[in-house]
Amino acid sequence: MLERINSLQNQYVKLAASLRGKKYREETGLFAAEGIRLVEEAAQSDYCIDLCLCTEKVARSERGQAILAALGQKNIRLLEVSESVYAKISDTEQPQGIMALVQKKRFCLREVADRQGAPLWVVLDHLQDPGNVGAAIRSADAAGCTAVILSPGCADPFAGKTVRASMGSLFHLPILEQVALADFFRFCKETGVTLLTSSLTSSDVYFEVDFTSGVAVIFGNEGKGVSQESLAAADQNVYIPLVGKAESLNVSAAVSVILYEAVRQRYYGQRQGKNDR
Repeated sequence: MLERINSLQNQYVKLAASLRGKKYREETGLFAAEGIRLVEEAAQSDYCIDLCLCTEKVARSERGQAILAALGQKNIRLLEVSESVYAKISDTEQPQGIMALVQKKRFCLREVADRQGAPLWVVLDHLQDPGNVGAAIRSADAAGCTAVILSPGCADPFAGKTVRASMGSLFHLPILEQVALADFFRFCKETGVTLLTSSLTSSDVYFEVDFTSGVAVIFGNEGKGVSQESLAAADQNVYIPLVGKAESLNVSAAVSVILYEAVRQRYYGQRQGKNDR
C-alpha cells in the first residue's frame, strides 16, 4: 500500500536525499537505485530493498504498477511523493520518478573464489571516473565475470552515476570495494589465479594469452594507467594493438576488448567455424 508523503522533513525523504553523499551511504549501508530499469533490476535481484519512493505519475503507469506490485509482495515500504519532493531527492537532471533504497552486499575474496568454474575477475586499479567504473561493471557482467574488485582510490561503485552507468549489472555479480592490492595479489598467488595487467608498454598481445584458467585482469587509472604495484605483481602484461592514430582506448572500451577475448576462448574456442566445415 502506498503511503503519501508531501513533506521534505519526512524521515524517509531525508534519508533518500542523504544517500547522494558517500558519507551517508557508508554510514547507513544503503545506496539509491534510481530509474524504472534500475528499480526493476533491484526488485528481481537478491539484494534487500528497504523502501521505494515514486511519484503519482509513475504509480499510475503500467510499468510502475507492476514494479510496485512486485515490491509490495515482498512487504517493502512504498512511498508516493510529490513531484517537488522527488526533485529534491533525485540525483539526475531528468528524474524518472522512482527510486529504491537498497542495502549494500558485502563479499570476501574467499567467497568469490569458491564459486563454480575458473575465476574471471576484473580488477580496477584507482579508476576514478564513476561512469568508467559503472561501464566496466556492465562489461564484466556481460562477459560472465565472477567478480569485480576495486582498489582503494576507485570511484564509489554505489554512487548514483556509477549505479546508472552499470545499467543494473551491479546487481548481477559480486562487487568488492576498498580491496588492498597487496592482499589481493597474495590471495591470487595462493589460489593459483593468474594476474594480468593491461599496459601500453607490454610486448605481449592480449589475444595470445590463455584465458581459460583462473585469471584476474587489472585495468589502471584513466590518466596514469596501471600502478607500479600492479605491474610488479603481474604474471604477465598485455596490450591491445592500436592501428589508427589514437594514443589509447578509453578504459571501459579496453575492459570490453580484453574480456571478450576471454569469452571467445572460454565459450567458442572449441567450436568449429563455418569455414572449417
